[in-house]
Amino acid sequence: MSDIGNPLSAHPTVYFILSVLDLPGGVGWLLLAAVVAGIPAFVLTAVLGRPLIRALRRAAARQVAYEDAPQSHQAKTGTPTMGGLLFGIAPLVALLLVPSRTTLALAVLVYACMAIGAVDDLAKIRRAKNKGLRAIPKFALTALAALLFLFVAGPQATVFAGIGEVPPWLWYGLSVCVVLSTTHAVNLTDGLDGLASGTVLPPLLVLTTAARFAAAPLGVAAFAAASAGSVLGFLLYNRHPAKVFMGDTGSLALGAALAGAAILTGTQLYLLLIGGVFAAETLSVIIQVASYKTTRRRVFRMSPLHHHFELAGWPETVVTTRFSLASLALSLAGFALISRTAS
Repeated sequence: MSDIGNPLSAHPTVYFILSVLDLPGGVGWLLLAAVVAGIPAFVLTAVLGRPLIRALRRAAARQVAYEDAPQSHQAKTGTPTMGGLLFGIAPLVALLLVPSRTTLALAVLVYACMAIGAVDDLAKIRRAKNKGLRAIPKFALTALAALLFLFVAGPQATVFAGIGEVPPWLWYGLSVCVVLSTTHAVNLTDGLDGLASGTVLPPLLVLTTAARFAAAPLGVAAFAAASAGSVLGFLLYNRHPAKVFMGDTGSLALGAALAGAAILTGTQLYLLLIGGVFAAETLSVIIQVASYKTTRRRVFRMSPLHHHFELAGWPETVVTTRFSLASLALSLAGFALISRTAS
């Protein structure tokens, strides 16, 4: 497997299509990748979703509601979980379309984090409690997955967005932190029907356009677009009322997809903007815990943030819609900033 340094000179057909599109800000990349990788991933996910849900029901892989969750969530108990297995389609599509070291590394990261999430989900199912792996083993395994990803990806330009060139040791350390923070931020956000799916979709599309900054742009573009297509296909079953939940199997995989694509495109710090919803959810938990431990008072009715708005009287669908729109707005701002910085 070898990566393609300059796909425009190596692939005349791709060069012709992008020349005809001639769209600024990487929109040409987005459209091409969406057609070539996003649509097949969407179709496969949509088609395989129903049989997977049936298989999960037969295997008794059912959601167990969190004891302290809002009362309305108790009705979700029994809904099939681990539907995030469907996100395994995206790396496979990307690998088949662009067999390279880059797509292999991204696939390794997603599948490794998906496996960690699956172990967590299976532990919850077996115990019939919403308690799976302990935090420290979960973080340690995710860090190992990040290191494996960086090893498979091979030498990279050690550029960290917003900072510039950094020493290799610092770049690798920061990259592991990006994987850890992003995977678990998406995991925290997965608490309502369609919430994690709806909020992760816009950042994935932005990263598809940002792929032009990667050492192997075709691989990253195909991967990000396939991931977006798979998320869209999953939403057919995960929108309210959800027929299936992604579980930690899916949320850790989606976070890994975001982190991996951001690292390889040198847009890591932009994740704070395009993934602003995930940052806000994580920050709400940190603030809540810190406030309660120091003052015995809670800042929010409940954390993560989406539960605060639920308890404030917002219907679940309203929370999901507004958070998804916020993610879209932040992603558009990030897209504009990335495009302006590049020019």
